[in-house]
Amino acid sequence: MSLATPIKFLSPQPAAPDKPLFVFLPGMDGSGRLLRPQVERLAPWFDIRCLALSPFDQSSWEPLAHRVTQLIVQEVEQKQSIYLCGESFGGCLAMQILTASPQLFERVILVNPASSFRKLPWMQLGPLITRRLPSMAYRYSSKGMIPFLIEPQRVDRRDRVALENAMESVPVKTAAWRMSLLSQFEVERLPLERMTHPVLLVAGGNDRLLPSKRETKSLLKRFPNAQLTLLPKSGHACLLETETNLLKILRDYQFLPS
Repeated sequence: MSLATPIKFLSPQPAAPDKPLFVFLPGMDGSGRLLRPQVERLAPWFDIRCLALSPFDQSSWEPLAHRVTQLIVQEVEQKQSIYLCGESFGGCLAMQILTASPQLFERVILVNPASSFRKLPWMQLGPLITRRLPSMAYRYSSKGMIPFLIEPQRVDRRDRVALENAMESVPVKTAAWRMSLLSQFEVERLPLERMTHPVLLVAGGNDRLLPSKRETKSLLKRFPNAQLTLLPKSGHACLLETETNLLKILRDYQFLPS
C-alpha cells in the first residue's frame, strides 16, 4: 500500500548553513514539533530540520525512506556533516534510511527506537483494534496512552499538551497504518553490522510502552561503533522531559561537532 502525501522539513530555528545538519525523525505522531524542549540547546551547534509527515501519509517503509532521503539531499548543499536522529517510530525510519544511504551520514542517534514492536505479541493487536475504533473513541484512547509515553511529572504542562495535540492530529486510519508498519519492521534484516558510523543509543529506563533497555542493548551488539546511554527515570518520549538534556548527552559521549 502506498498513499503518498507531501512530507516536509520544519526549521525550528533560522537556517545555519555553516553548521552540521541535524535531521530529526519523529515518533508516531509524525508532527516534527516535539523536539521543542531540546532545540534551544542544540541550535548553537546544528542546523536543525524536523521531519513533518502528513497526517494522511500511508507510505510503506521503503518509499517513505526514499522520499525522506531525497529531502535530506536537497538540504545538504555543501555540508560535510549530517547527523541523523530518530525517536521511536523515527528510530526505525532512521535505520531504514541509514542502511539504504550510509554515505550521507556522519553520526546517528537512536532514541528508544521502536524496532521491538513486532516482537511483542500484544502489540500486534494494536493496528487491528485501532482500525476499528470510531474517531471519537480513538481520540479518547490516544489520551489514555499518555501515561505509557511519558512520566507526567517530568514533562512541562506545555509539552504534555503539545504531545496530546500531536497524537490527536493523526487520523485513526493513519495511526493504524503506522502501527502496522512497526509490526512489519524486521530490524534483523537490516545490515546494521556494515554501518561503521558512530551510533549513540539512548534508552529510557522507565519506558512503559516498549522494552527499550533490552532493544538498545540488542542493537548495541549489532552496530560496530555504538555506545549506549541509559536514562534511568525516563519514559518513552524522553526528549520531552525537562531533565533530559540531549546536548549534554551528546557532549558526554563526544558526539558534538569538533
